[in-house]
Amino acid sequence: MANKAGMPIRIGRAVAAILLLLLTSWASPLAAEKFTIATYNLENYVDAPGGSRPVKSEAARAKIRECIQAMKPDVLALQEIGSTNALQELRSSLKSEGLDYAYWDLVSGFDTNIHVAVLSKFAIIARRPHTNDGFLLNGRHFRLTRGIAELDLQATPRYSFTLLVAHLKSRRPVPEADEADLREQEGLVLREKIDARLRAAPNAHLVVVGDLNDVKDSKSTLAVIGKGKSALIDTRPAEKNGDHLLSANPRFSPRNISWTHFYGKEDTYSRLDYILVSREMARVWDPVGTYVLAAPDWGLASDHRPIIASFALEDR
Repeated sequence: MANKAGMPIRIGRAVAAILLLLLTSWASPLAAEKFTIATYNLENYVDAPGGSRPVKSEAARAKIRECIQAMKPDVLALQEIGSTNALQELRSSLKSEGLDYAYWDLVSGFDTNIHVAVLSKFAIIARRPHTNDGFLLNGRHFRLTRGIAELDLQATPRYSFTLLVAHLKSRRPVPEADEADLREQEGLVLREKIDARLRAAPNAHLVVVGDLNDVKDSKSTLAVIGKGKSALIDTRPAEKNGDHLLSANPRFSPRNISWTHFYGKEDTYSRLDYILVSREMARVWDPVGTYVLAAPDWGLASDHRPIIASFALEDR
């Protein structure tokens, strides 16, 4: 009797263990994991003076690394990085502090002093750099000030996504043309790259990041976001300071703190840095892990604050 009574208990435990194993394998551990993408304008991270751009001080470099270490992104997009030497110095310094990026890319453009770049823990399986794009404005030909990085990154053996990194024309006036008109045209060129990717792969997991140098309802930013089914979704990172404020008007954004840039000349704070995602990428976007880094003495590092977004790591 004792043996017969004990058998169902032993079988029940064995069956429960098998079911747990099956459920775990079906769910896949990767389904619950996250990965993060950050973007950071480093404000003249150059190792040699050029024009009005001085060499980045050691204190500023250390603060930049401190901000990056606070986020520990899996993929880090950079703007205003100098030469390849400057990027490798940052990469090796981060590695010495325990944050290793095995893969990197730097894309140059018309401006030979500063560039866009990517540091990644994920393998770069394809790169399509855009370094010589131009446009016509008022009968004159212009080139994009900075290049556009376009990379395919392999997050798992069965999951990859596309990253576009841009840095549009600054808001500083120039004699050649109106700066807002130039920026709008650059935004339209960037949008062409987005549309080309979505035409080639309508269900692409696409992330567009960088310093767009204007507010969300500007012509240039709206050009990048696009319209209709191919429109990108603005993740709108905000400070993680305990705010849970809703907008008084549902047409407007919540009243939490989302600015990313300080413009000393005007003494203004604006949201100029963006993480935009395609509809497919939005399915795995994690708003809870998306934020503006609010670090003490952030301004020692740059006139920009970094932003980061989190995503569920699919295994498909």
